[in-house]
Amino acid sequence: MTTRWLSPAQQRAWRAYVSASSLLEDAIDRQLQARAGMPHLYYSILAMLSEAPDRRLRMTELAESLKITRSRLTYAVTRLEKDGTVRREGCPTDRRGHVAVLTDEGMAVLERTAPGHVETVRSALFDQLTAEEVGQLEAICRKVTQAIEGENPRASGEDLPWRRRSSTP
Repeated sequence: MTTRWLSPAQQRAWRAYVSASSLLEDAIDRQLQARAGMPHLYYSILAMLSEAPDRRLRMTELAESLKITRSRLTYAVTRLEKDGTVRREGCPTDRRGHVAVLTDEGMAVLERTAPGHVETVRSALFDQLTAEEVGQLEAICRKVTQAIEGENPRASGEDLPWRRRSSTP
């Protein structure tokens, strides 16, 4: 099989993406650690739960929404339970399943933290883009996501993070 090397333009785009995504994730993590003492993943869990009906989601649905492994989610939810921001309940429709629930304390943390988080995202990303570029960014990200998880016939079983048995690829 012949390797399909990246063209110079593709290599520049790839490196720009890697740099931007790493720096953006670092900026968000630093802001959330300073303001709320939590990493971006923990904030994302609270935010997802806040948008769910009755502020609760099955753990498997939450892992899929966050695009992470179930074991990584379990670890994060365990830490959030210790902080009192999330609690875990048995699933009423599946004895093996669990539901993550955002507590009132978790909602209060989210409400205090959200303004600073949004400002960081806005200043680091959206203030740098035109409205047209925001639309292009959304289209590009959706296309990549669909190629990996939805339209890829091989994206079954252990190919997707939330379907893996452990956090190792």
